[in-house]
Amino acid sequence: MAKNNSVNYRDGKDKDDPQFSVINFIIAVVALLTITLGYWFLAQGSITLAPILLVIGYVFLIPIAIIL
Repeated sequence: MAKNNSVNYRDGKDKDDPQFSVINFIIAVVALLTITLGYWFLAQGSITLAPILLVIGYVFLIPIAIIL
């Protein structure tokens, strides 16, 4: 029989449930906008700005949105 290691709190939520706040969603939206702009600049032929925006979006902003 599997042992359940999660702790139930008074509000009924488990300790292991992710708690995303408003700042997480704001950073995620900024990341999606940055990635969208990066792909748009890529379609326009920009070979310097597009990769910079895509790296910022994928490597920095999305992980920050998940971690915070």
